[in-house]
Amino acid sequence: MTPNHQPTAQTAALVSETDAPDDAPTECLDVQSLGPPKPLKQTLELLADLDDDTVLVQFNDRAPQHLYPKLEDRGYDFESVETEDATVTVIWRR
Repeated sequence: MTPNHQPTAQTAALVSETDAPDDAPTECLDVQSLGPPKPLKQTLELLADLDDDTVLVQFNDRAPQHLYPKLEDRGYDFESVETEDATVTVIWRR
């Protein structure tokens, strides 16, 4: 799955609902159609490739409970926001 390099206005609004820096570059990753453990794996792989100042916005069909402790272990902050269509997890480097 290829990340979306052009965040939408909706994405920017979701980032602004969190404590993530809203002036940082943003990458989007939609893993809603993937079964476990692919969302976890793809998210961690993409984070490893991103610059530390980039905010990752993950769109999932559920809260990624198994991802949260892995993010904490790797020094990321994150917040999840529920929308009508997805659980959106915003991830950034502390």
